[in-house]
Amino acid sequence: MVVLLSPSKTMSSDDPPKLLEPSQPQFMEHAKSLMTDLKKLDVKDIEALMKVSTAIAEQAQERCAEWDPPFTNENAKPAAFTFKGAVYTGLNARSWSAEDMEFAQGHLRILSGLYGLLRPKDLMQPYRLEMGLKWPNTEAIKNLYAFWGNQLEKTISAKASGVVVNLASHEYSKAGHLKSMDSRVITPIFKDLVKGEYKALMAYAKEARGSMANFIIQNRITEPEEIKGFVGMGYRWDSSLSDANTWLFTRDKNSLAL
Repeated sequence: MVVLLSPSKTMSSDDPPKLLEPSQPQFMEHAKSLMTDLKKLDVKDIEALMKVSTAIAEQAQERCAEWDPPFTNENAKPAAFTFKGAVYTGLNARSWSAEDMEFAQGHLRILSGLYGLLRPKDLMQPYRLEMGLKWPNTEAIKNLYAFWGNQLEKTISAKASGVVVNLASHEYSKAGHLKSMDSRVITPIFKDLVKGEYKALMAYAKEARGSMANFIIQNRITEPEEIKGFVGMGYRWDSSLSDANTWLFTRDKNSLAL
């Protein structure tokens, strides 16, 4: 079973726990190719490409300039401790034991516009590159979905043993071609009761995705039915709103009065 997560735009500056055996991203040569193109862009180009402010574009360009493999413990950090945001608050990788980390290394994959797929211990350097972007100044690559093609799908399928738990956003899961995958793809959805109706509140839903990934890792879950036992953040599986592969987890308590 493979669990998929999205990356985050924000990166942590905290030092990671010491790991004895960090790993390298599988698609490092692809990342180098993409970064070669990104390094050619000036701040205005990045603003236009990413549709971001000048300040964010300047940070993105600085990250491009500093991006320099090969990755080591001195110039890079493991992916599980580099991404920051609601999903990674829920994932809470700093709570993992060494055994948790090894299980996660085998079963958790983070989709990435630059790196393709990352395992938790894969070393990485900070970047900003969303999967849905069009690609500039080239006829060969229309966008990152075209760049990655079906490579990510093949890699995920080879590891999945028939089951993929999709906790990634639509933007990133699209890169895995999950709809055409031979494996069973289970997509958990998290919704809160708001004024008598269940709605996805993304700030909470993102954290819940990470929390479910953490639940799978710390409980060594390899049978999908066991995921229905997740009760993190007060969410519970709702059989009446779920179907075979789209599983609704709902929360009534602590709902926001919107």
